[in-house]
Amino acid sequence: MSEGPGPHAEQPGPTELRDPLIRQELKRASVWFGLGLAILAVIFLAQPLLLIFAGIVFASILDGGTRLLGRVLPIGRGWRLTIVTVAGVAFIAWTFYFAGSSLAAEAERLRAVITAQVNRGLAWGNEVGIMQGGAQMDQLSGQLMGTLGRLGSAVSSALGALTSLIMILVIGIFIAAEPRLYQRGFAWMLPLRSRDSFYRTAAEMGHTMRRLMAGRLLGMAVEGVGTWILLMIGGVPMAALLGILTGLLAFLPNIGAIISGVLIVLAGFSVSFNAGLWAIAVYLIVQTVDGYLIVPYVAKKTVDLAPALILGAQLLFGALFGLIGLALADPIVAMIKVALERKSEENEAQLKD
Repeated sequence: MSEGPGPHAEQPGPTELRDPLIRQELKRASVWFGLGLAILAVIFLAQPLLLIFAGIVFASILDGGTRLLGRVLPIGRGWRLTIVTVAGVAFIAWTFYFAGSSLAAEAERLRAVITAQVNRGLAWGNEVGIMQGGAQMDQLSGQLMGTLGRLGSAVSSALGALTSLIMILVIGIFIAAEPRLYQRGFAWMLPLRSRDSFYRTAAEMGHTMRRLMAGRLLGMAVEGVGTWILLMIGGVPMAALLGILTGLLAFLPNIGAIISGVLIVLAGFSVSFNAGLWAIAVYLIVQTVDGYLIVPYVAKKTVDLAPALILGAQLLFGALFGLIGLALADPIVAMIKVALERKSEENEAQLKD
């Protein structure tokens, strides 16, 4: 009868978790598996995550307004937040009501003006040989919407847009009411050694977001009111509607300015050649003030983001996540840059130590 192998001849099997090599390989596999699950979660939960981030952006606006009001009104933070929230929600409701009811006729007129002007341009293109086939505005818009694909999916219906807006407002109000509660809750899921770094990074992100949104709101107000007044002085029709649209589109850097400029110029040339030239001058004046005064000041106080970087992020997020991704591309890139800069500073500090 043969004897079995000695105790030193036995080797750990593939199911022996006490072996250091197996534990190391399992740890690596778990990391890659978790990373794959995280990527899938981001893909399938992109829209809810963007709504949550939009709520955080709105919360930063409310928090910034609360802090600003505290400089002139020495009352409790809760009362200041209530005043800012009521004023902000009331302004949003008034904007939708004013643009939706009082300017409904002008909006229809604007659509007719744009259609007529684009058809005139397409006819000129057919005459000179640039365009072939006698394309019309309706055909062109259908092709454009087919090319954009999911760009308008986030607001495909009025009910969906209203529901998303309400969710953003509610999330923003709750976060602005108790921001530290949510910070501590998120930090609780992190290791103890990483919590101090998280709090510092979150504070810097909040500071940057408040200033970024303050500058964005200032730019929207300047562009909207300036366009309204100057177009009204020049006799361009639908000055109020164009002013509101310009102000709202100013939230989208680069792309918003292009869209509003096209609308303004088309409305101006629908009246006369001189009105069209005045509309071009108005657009250049407003964009110059915003681009050379407001934007550099905001960039100096927050994060300096290259225009090409913002435009590329808008195209990418717009194609992937629709209109809400297009609107949030700028603050998302700004927060990523702040996080990377903070991490770089920490790494440099560790190397010096």
